[in-house]
Amino acid sequence: MPATKRGSLSIRSQDDVVGVRQAVRRAAVDIGLNLIDQTKIVTAASELARNAFVYGRGGEVLIEDLQESGRRGLRLSFEDHGPGIPDIQKAMTDGYTSGTGLGLGLGGAKRLSDEFQIFSEEGAGTRVVITRWKS
Repeated sequence: MPATKRGSLSIRSQDDVVGVRQAVRRAAVDIGLNLIDQTKIVTAASELARNAFVYGRGGEVLIEDLQESGRRGLRLSFEDHGPGIPDIQKAMTDGYTSGTGLGLGLGGAKRLSDEFQIFSEEGAGTRVVITRWKS
């Protein structure tokens, strides 16, 4: 699947989380996602950026445009080098939180995405990759 790197952003502060939301919204508009799909990908990105900042002690996001079989999409790859997630299945359960959040972040991000992958290793960090395709 051909991907074009749009950019990479650091997530080191709450302001960076806002910056990620803004960059993802611009990318979603640029590739022609409708308003509902824009809202879904921006909301998912916001949750994942916040997780990287709060639980992963900061991280990065890579934003890529996708082109596959005549359709366009947006892939976001979030990566941190925090403590990792000891039990991914449990962390994906609505209502579970390892901190002060509502426990909807990972599961919510998955539901808002067309594709969702998560990789985590205790002591080494977490990587979450989401994709939203243009309808």
